[in-house]
Amino acid sequence: MRLNRFRPVLQGLGADAVLISQPENRRYLSGFTGSAAWLVITAERAVLATDFRYYEQMQSEAPAFELAKVTTKFADLLPGLLSELGVERLGFESQFVTVDDLHEWSRVTPALEWVPLKQTVETLRAVKDEAEIDAMRRSAAITDAALAHLLTVLKPGMTEREAAWEIEAYMHTHGASKIAFDLIVAAGPNGALPHARPSDRPIQAGEPVVIDIGCVCDGYCSDLTRTVCLGPASSHYLEVWQIVLRAQEAAERLLRAGTTGVEVDAAARDLIIQAGYGDQFGHGLGHGVGLAVHEDPRASRLSPDTFEAGMILTVEPGIYLPGEFGVRIEDMVVIRQEGIEILSFAPKTPLVA
Repeated sequence: MRLNRFRPVLQGLGADAVLISQPENRRYLSGFTGSAAWLVITAERAVLATDFRYYEQMQSEAPAFELAKVTTKFADLLPGLLSELGVERLGFESQFVTVDDLHEWSRVTPALEWVPLKQTVETLRAVKDEAEIDAMRRSAAITDAALAHLLTVLKPGMTEREAAWEIEAYMHTHGASKIAFDLIVAAGPNGALPHARPSDRPIQAGEPVVIDIGCVCDGYCSDLTRTVCLGPASSHYLEVWQIVLRAQEAAERLLRAGTTGVEVDAAARDLIIQAGYGDQFGHGLGHGVGLAVHEDPRASRLSPDTFEAGMILTVEPGIYLPGEFGVRIEDMVVIRQEGIEILSFAPKTPLVA
């Protein structure tokens, strides 16, 4: 079915075939989950090549594809394969293929024209089918539960690293295959770093803690952020937390099929600017999630995207005050024709006992 969706795209690319090597794109089209393979798609045929390590796995996961075995290296197989397929112009993923790979492949196919392509399979991946959305519901549910678990054991004196491990261990023992990215637990001034790494710094009573977490379930990622404070909180933190929440709610009210990434970003950003914190919200509002934790579409001041039903997006405004604290609140949502379906059910509260 996905090949049938891709082939009309291929017809408009000005190439006889496309070579797919980016892992998520390869998995999306073929179902093969191994880490080393190459997929060549023409108007009539689809050939999946891998080496001894993954050949049996490929037979099981991609039975509908023609299979080719790499016995030495892919460059040795490539000329004969392309000759058999009658390929003279081959598209490749220019955002993923290395200069060294392209040099070697070009050397062994001197008569072939290599056509750089961008955002081909990625555009298809941006719109999820219901089976993909179900997988992401499961992934989001594990992440919600992991956060709930952490909040039962989180206490002053626990380090950021210990808190992150509590989350990761819970995910691994409750259905996740792995974490979706390096988890973030950032307390106090560390929370002002949007991509902080957990440290051995003990979490103090009364300071905000940014918790940004996600896992992988059935190949699909989740992404969730909540900011909480252990014990009494400053009025400044509570003010900022409420501004971020209102900004998120404003964006989520607007979001539906047909709105643009610029419009949705502005709905949140304008509220934060009006509150006097515009310079402290320096990243885009959100990004797509799927087989990769960061993929199309995007919501930002520079986004070219118009949202379609079935796309999944994070909505994650934040305010970051260097040397003090940060606040980010993030939901993962499915865009529907008349609104959104929120996949993140973790409570939004500025304080935990």
